[in-house]
Amino acid sequence: MTELRAAAPSGGFAPLRQKLFAVLWVATVIGNTGSFIRDVASAWLMTDLSASPAAVAMVQAAATLPVFLLAIPAGVLSDILDRRKFLIGIQVLLAAVSICLMLLSAAGLQSVASLIGLTFLGGVGAALMGPTWQAIVPELVDKKDLKGAVALNSLGINIARAIGPALGGVVLASLGAAVTYGVDVISYVFVVAALLWWRRPAAGEDDLSEQFLGAFRAGLRYARASRELHVVLVRAFFFFMLASSVWALLPLVARTLLGGGAGFYGLLLGAVGLGAIGGALLMPRLRERLGPDGMILMAAAVTAAVMAFLALAPPQWAALVALLALGAAWISALTTLNGVAQSILPNWVRGRSLAVYLTVFNGAMTAGSLAWGGIASAIGVPLTLVMGAIGLVIVALAFHRLKLPKGDADLVPSNHWPEPLTAAPVEYDRGPVLILIEYRIDPTERQAFLACLTRLSADRRRDGAYDWGVSEDASDPAAMLEWFKVDSWAEHLRQHRRVSKAAADVQDEVLRFHRGDAPPIVRHLLSV
Repeated sequence: MTELRAAAPSGGFAPLRQKLFAVLWVATVIGNTGSFIRDVASAWLMTDLSASPAAVAMVQAAATLPVFLLAIPAGVLSDILDRRKFLIGIQVLLAAVSICLMLLSAAGLQSVASLIGLTFLGGVGAALMGPTWQAIVPELVDKKDLKGAVALNSLGINIARAIGPALGGVVLASLGAAVTYGVDVISYVFVVAALLWWRRPAAGEDDLSEQFLGAFRAGLRYARASRELHVVLVRAFFFFMLASSVWALLPLVARTLLGGGAGFYGLLLGAVGLGAIGGALLMPRLRERLGPDGMILMAAAVTAAVMAFLALAPPQWAALVALLALGAAWISALTTLNGVAQSILPNWVRGRSLAVYLTVFNGAMTAGSLAWGGIASAIGVPLTLVMGAIGLVIVALAFHRLKLPKGDADLVPSNHWPEPLTAAPVEYDRGPVLILIEYRIDPTERQAFLACLTRLSADRRRDGAYDWGVSEDASDPAAMLEWFKVDSWAEHLRQHRRVSKAAADVQDEVLRFHRGDAPPIVRHLLSV
């Protein structure tokens, strides 16, 4: 399943006037619809193969575990490979998975092991796809239409969520699992055709292009140094881990608690999609009143209420209404958390850091699905849903004080660092590199200077430094030396490109403490 997630849905339909975006957008909706059709067939087929709640929950876990394991490497690959060719290869892999599911179902050879295994392979494709689909959006539209484009992508996934499950349930009930998987195979033909039609310009040669391991380390280093990202990840993990119980157990809710068949299960998922569309339309007004933290608290309360309501085995029509509310709450939480993550990330590391977010999201869904499946096997589905609902409310109230970042910093590269002066050309792989910056300050301003410099240290680490510190001259109290280390000369040159305007503003604050007619002395020391 591919999804182009947006920061904050806004704007109209102007991006669809650009042919390239319109073609790929339609193809994405078709592809996502096919994926939802496949997921309905797999989830329901597992209830035929095994009545165990743990086995049913394993389907959800098998779909999300690969994203947890592979999202970060996928984010790196999306930054260093040709994205168009990469996407085509992944679509071929996903089509092959659905073909295998179709043939096994047609021959009556489908088993619990084969269904979970092939679902896992489909999750591998989704893991590789996610960061790349997000990264190509700026390539498809003019900059002025970017917000409208990401809003339309958010709408597209919810259109697919509304259509796919309902259509999958109807096809599954009337024509069987093999035909249902065959419909998904056809959807990949449209996506591959659209990608082949896209004539993406070849990337120019760049001596500073990152290699896989270096890019991987840079992405992890940024994520480790970004406290703002840590807040988003903590909030997302606990929300989705507790809310995952309703998704892991929904097939059993539909069959055992609500007495429905495959068609009704598809209608339930379709109601979630319709609710998500309605929630996306209401979100701008709600966000103005509640803010991001209020949106997450509201989403948790609504999700918990729906989980508790389903545990009561309500009439089918009432369950459909409840799933509309669940869809609105779910898209509110997804869009809010993903939007905050997007707003705090610079472009150079966006794919990799979003991959970290996807890793946490899918790790929470995987761990939650496995745990809730085991709990349901022991105490039953209704009590498990109630337990998850209570836990979600408690955690939402507890973490409401851990405020989400505003994401209003200007992260556009400032390009204000001059090129480093060298006596002779330096090989790119030379390293590590020690950068020394000598300031002269008024000793009475020492504490204020150090406090400001500490703020700058976070930017140094995010942009490439793996170590940072401040030293003083024992013989001259006015001399303060900032130092930081990077892996190689090439990485330091990339660091020059990465410094944002927000970081440049902090550097200006630090420079205000410097005394003297000449600027601070900067030295670059290479390991020998």
